[in-house]
Amino acid sequence: MEFGKIDQRELNEIDFSLPAEPEANKRILAKGKGNTKFYIGCAKWGRKDWVGKLYPQGTKEKDFLNAYAQQFNSIEFNGFFYNIHSREQVKKWVDAVPADFVFCPKFTQSITHIRRLKNARAEADAFLDVISAFGTHLGPVFLMPHPQMGIKHLETIEEFLGDMPKDIDVFLELRHEEWYAGENGYNPELYKYLRAHKQGAVITDASGRRDCLHMHLTKPECFIRFVGNGLHATDYTRIDEWVQRIKTWMEEGLEKCYFFMHQHEELHSPELIKYFISQMNKHCGTKIPLPVIYSESNVY
Repeated sequence: MEFGKIDQRELNEIDFSLPAEPEANKRILAKGKGNTKFYIGCAKWGRKDWVGKLYPQGTKEKDFLNAYAQQFNSIEFNGFFYNIHSREQVKKWVDAVPADFVFCPKFTQSITHIRRLKNARAEADAFLDVISAFGTHLGPVFLMPHPQMGIKHLETIEEFLGDMPKDIDVFLELRHEEWYAGENGYNPELYKYLRAHKQGAVITDASGRRDCLHMHLTKPECFIRFVGNGLHATDYTRIDEWVQRIKTWMEEGLEKCYFFMHQHEELHSPELIKYFISQMNKHCGTKIPLPVIYSESNVY
C-alpha cells in the first residue's frame, strides 16, 4: 500500500499522537450497547510469502483463504476494487471460511474512479448483486471516491449513498484534503449526513497523511485502516495509542470495531496484528484469539 508512504528517515520526526477526541463522539457512543465485537484482519490473503509465517509450511495456494480464516475473523477485501468477480466465486470463498468470518469488500473502481459515482446505477446494481452472495458473511462495504473528488462533489457522494439499500452497511473513506480542512477536522455537512443516515466514516492512520486520522465517529462503530512502516519502532507506539483510544470507546458504548492492518510491504502485517491483539487483551480485557506466527520478524 503506497498511500501515505514517506521516507523511513522521516518517521522519527512525525508527531504520531492521535488527535483529541471530538466532543460528538461521546454522544454517538452513548447510543451504543457496548459489548464490543472485534473484526480484525489484513487486506489480502493471497501472499505466498506468508507460507511458513502465517500459514503452515506446505500450504497450497488454493488453501490460503482457509488458512487465513483460521487466524483472523475478517478481511478488508480490496480485491473487489480491481475486479467485480462473480457470485459463483463468492460462494466458493464463503465455503472456505468459518461461520463467523466476514468479508468487507471495496466498491469497484468502475463505480468510484471511472464513473466517479455518477450514472453508475448499472455498475452499482451488478456489484451489489455479486456481494449479496456473501450472505451472512458480508460485513461493511467501504466506498472510496476518486481522490480528486473534493467538497464540490458532496452532492454526488450523498446521492450515491442515498441510493444504497438500507441493509447495506457502508463506510466512506475520503482522500481529498478538502474534507479535513477547518477546525472540525471533518467536513461538518458530510458528517451530519453520515450521522443522519447511520453510515460510517473510515479512519485511516497513515504516516504521510495525518489529516485522514480525523477520529470522527458517525455511529457506535469504527472502521480503522492502519498503515504501518515495516515494523518500525513507531508502529508499536502508534498501536499502543490506538489500544487506549479504543478502550475509551469501549467504555462509552462502542458496538463494533473493524481494525485492518496494512503495511507498505504486507509481509510484516501479521506480526503487528498479533501485537495489537495482545495489547487489546492485556489492557482492555478482551479475549481475542492470537494468530499463530510460525516465524516472526523484528525489522526496526
